[in-house]
Amino acid sequence: MVIDLMRRHGMTKVFANPGSTELPLFRDFPADFEYVLGLQEAVVVGMADGYAQATGNAAFINLHSAAGVGNAMGNIFTAYRNQTPLIVTAGQQARSILPFDPFLASVRATELPQPYVKFSLEPARAEDVPLALARAYHIAMQEPKGPVFVSIPVDDWDRPAEALPPRQVSTRVQPDPVALAQLGAALDACARPAFVVGSSIDRAGAFDAVVALAERHNARVFTAPMCARCAFPENHRLFAGFLPPMREKIVGLLGGHDLILVIGAPAFTYHVEGAGPHIPEGASLFQLIEDPGVAAWTPVGASVVGNVRLGVEALLARDIAGERALPPARAIPPVATANAPGERMTTAFALQTLAEVRDAHDIVVEEAPSARSVMQQYLPFTLPGTFYTMNSGGLGYSMPAAVGVAMAHPARRVICLIGDGSAMYSIQGLWSAAQARLPITFVILNNRRYAALQDFAPSFGFGPKDPVQGTDLPDLDFVRLAEGMGVRAQRTEQGSELCDVLSQAMASGETRLVEIVVA
Repeated sequence: MVIDLMRRHGMTKVFANPGSTELPLFRDFPADFEYVLGLQEAVVVGMADGYAQATGNAAFINLHSAAGVGNAMGNIFTAYRNQTPLIVTAGQQARSILPFDPFLASVRATELPQPYVKFSLEPARAEDVPLALARAYHIAMQEPKGPVFVSIPVDDWDRPAEALPPRQVSTRVQPDPVALAQLGAALDACARPAFVVGSSIDRAGAFDAVVALAERHNARVFTAPMCARCAFPENHRLFAGFLPPMREKIVGLLGGHDLILVIGAPAFTYHVEGAGPHIPEGASLFQLIEDPGVAAWTPVGASVVGNVRLGVEALLARDIAGERALPPARAIPPVATANAPGERMTTAFALQTLAEVRDAHDIVVEEAPSARSVMQQYLPFTLPGTFYTMNSGGLGYSMPAAVGVAMAHPARRVICLIGDGSAMYSIQGLWSAAQARLPITFVILNNRRYAALQDFAPSFGFGPKDPVQGTDLPDLDFVRLAEGMGVRAQRTEQGSELCDVLSQAMASGETRLVEIVVA
């Protein structure tokens, strides 16, 4: 029954790490299914997250009891923040021995992943397992999408259950037409609109519609703080740059605009404390968001809740408003230069070179926090579905996520752009990529430290020369680590050879790793 249900919903890949309480699920494993092995549970969830985001459908995960869920929790949290639909199942000990606190039992199993799942259940009866999984799938796919959890006792797999009839459950909600009309009227009447765009635009397939709406109103377009997807072409004349997660800086960058429309993003995600207003004086704020929970805490303005694409298309269906002048263009960053002999390569030059080598359709999965602001200047993304990162702040996501994205798009090149510190959280993802023979180029920016923490330390009272404990990472050799997992790798320190090194790796059609030593 469960296999038929999974096949019906297009979940024929099982992302897993095996354990004794899960083995019965895999007896007589069907030929049209694929078992995707991760060597650690965080890798398993990361691969499934990337695959689910890239396909738009829920991915099926099988973890080993409480220990497996515990190992996976960092990336389950990331999936929750990424709004990724995942069916996370975990084995439980046999019902007959649960009263005796057996080895591998998960005590209060449904509570373990909370609150970072939308739904958590251990079926009351063995025959309810198929129904529980069907319910979990529909909840995971309902906007806002997200992970769900089902705990399944090991002996349940051998109990009979009734077949479930095929069902369809809609996943999108149309925004309130009255609220949309009020938003549209305000947008038509304003003089200097600004759009703030977020991850839900790409998730909802609203990329082209948002571009059309911005062009209709000649609105300046900013990317929302901590955005995890490409929400607007970053080479577009109307693109104004990226908002940082700091209240005062957001207000400063949005100054001069009389209407701010936030599409598919919180308003706003902050990282540090701030003071003062949330938007510039005299401006009004509107938000179009699929998540009612996010709309509820938005501190000012009016929020319209519903599917982002449906909402933007409804705004485009209105009569064309009067013309506005183009806003100021975004400044072009200076050209980065290669390092001289004896000097370290700059991150700016490394990313500028990657941008030159990369085709616009190549997919980048990124986790290099200290390089994020540099990437936003030198590595532009211009197409939907070409950029993924984590929206949680938790490391260990992007290396396995790149594997999942590549499985979803085996004919496209995938680049995993990752820092040295981030890579060590889920380095086992290299093995899974090599085993699947995926065309992924892992680009490691090795600065030998947790640079993001060192850069952030002054915000918490550290002086310029004060040491920041636990942030130095000497003696990591990513070439040897990669080769030990079956991945060909090369290390480079010279900017003069970087273009050739990256070009060869990306043209190989194989899993490769390039370690770039940067300042």
